[in-house]
Amino acid sequence: MRKDVLLVDGYNIIGAWEELRQMKEERLANARDRLIERLAEYKAYTGWRVIIVFDAHLIAGIEKKKLKHDLEVVYTRENETADERIEKLVIKMASRSVQVHVATSDLTEQWVIFAHGALRISARELEIEMDDIDKKISQRVKDFQEKRPFSKIALTDEVAEIFEKWRRGIK
Repeated sequence: MRKDVLLVDGYNIIGAWEELRQMKEERLANARDRLIERLAEYKAYTGWRVIIVFDAHLIAGIEKKKLKHDLEVVYTRENETADERIEKLVIKMASRSVQVHVATSDLTEQWVIFAHGALRISARELEIEMDDIDKKISQRVKDFQEKRPFSKIALTDEVAEIFEKWRRGIK
């Protein structure tokens, strides 16, 4: 069975998506966090492994890797670009059993990753796909809520919410 991996050039996507570009103007960390949240939804929906690579922008020192929202987030080491790290990851991962997709609008990067067997997703294509996924998730939630069994006892929304929290084990 083939596995799909999405490598994301984080700052390239932030610079390309209007929502994130506006957030970046106020606070870069907010734009990064929003991108991570959106890609967590993408991972949950598609089941793909997602790795977001950020240049070590304003973060001096050694490289840093962490898991956030079940995604792999990589900050490159000093003097290493996200493009360089993505190229290394493509070379390391690409195989018959793994299809690597790279989300970037950097044309030079696209040609390099093509040469190593990866597929590219432009920032715009990824944004359109994300919007489509958001709509599908919303529709699934709506469908689920409509199919939810109704109580024979009339309950206020507040009481129904309390019962739902109990059912889920939330205090």
